[in-house]
Amino acid sequence: MPRFEKGAAPGPGRPRGLRNKTNRWLDELGAEGTAEIIRVVDREARKGDMRAAWLMLSRTWPHRRGRLVELDLPSVETSTGLIQAHAAVVAALSRGEITPDEAAAVATVLETQRRAIETHEHARRLRELEKKKAEAERPWQDDEP
Repeated sequence: MPRFEKGAAPGPGRPRGLRNKTNRWLDELGAEGTAEIIRVVDREARKGDMRAAWLMLSRTWPHRRGRLVELDLPSVETSTGLIQAHAAVVAALSRGEITPDEAAAVATVLETQRRAIETHEHARRLRELEKKKAEAERPWQDDEP
């Protein structure tokens, strides 16, 4: 009998979340020696081995992904305020108060605010145009008391 028959549904396959034999074997192998390796690296770090100390600290004390940036920005509720805010970010960058990455992150927030203002302005203009169109389509209502 052939292994696969035309038109027959495939088998259930591997159950969801079940790892293959190689990965399970590697996990078991790693679990056996990990505790001892950590003890050895910790012992060497305490003896003054800077590489071992770096290894221990980098795993127990994660690298910070950013820092709090304090900028004196104007209100960003209007496009004029956004332009002034961008100018303030560029000025802070040029003075070395913030890094280029931090300036880019703030600029991304300002760009999001710009799009929100733009969307709000477009919606407002669209409502006005629809109102004018509706008024133009019903001129007889303006003449009646």
